[in-house]
Amino acid sequence: MIRILLVDDHALFREGVARLLSPEPDFKVVGCCASVEEGLRALRSSPVDIVLLDFDLGREQGGDFLTRARERGFEGRVLIVTAGLSDADAAQVMSRGAAGIFLKHSSPSLLAKSIRTVMEGEVWLDQKYLTALLRMRVSRDEEEGKPRLTDRERTVLRGVLQGLGNKEIAERLSVSEGTVKATLQQLFNKTGVRNRSQLVRVALQEFQDQL
Repeated sequence: MIRILLVDDHALFREGVARLLSPEPDFKVVGCCASVEEGLRALRSSPVDIVLLDFDLGREQGGDFLTRARERGFEGRVLIVTAGLSDADAAQVMSRGAAGIFLKHSSPSLLAKSIRTVMEGEVWLDQKYLTALLRMRVSRDEEEGKPRLTDRERTVLRGVLQGLGNKEIAERLSVSEGTVKATLQQLFNKTGVRNRSQLVRVALQEFQDQL
């Protein structure tokens, strides 16, 4: 059972999403909150696996909830559910530990899919934000000492960012799945991460210019 907390300052939206998710057999909405403080109290009062968090909470921002929840030891996933973000805000929430960004105009079935995807340890990003984040340049100071990616590593990493599985990446490159797995392990070692979700986050934060 995936325990879900909704944090959004619009009551109609909160209640609508709760009703849409309730028929899913593996979902349980454990709380609906309108502010950062309410959300943090809800985390203390009951176990939560994933927070569906609006970025614009009236006078507050979802990024503040992200930071404070992590400081208080919350280890669950946070999916930003928003009408839209600037590129800078998208980069901010991903750097603060969001598991992805979901646009409110998308379908309910896609929302259910996105929740299950991030709960499996993957990152959910609308193509709009994936493209924007990959295009954002990093400063020269941040670039110093950063490992360089090989052509194959870059190609495999692009496939991972597009949500492709090992088999699909292998078919695209006309290589074996074993080769893709070996390249992924090289990327894990080079970037200091342990899984695909962490690799995506590091790639978006530190290797945009190499992709």
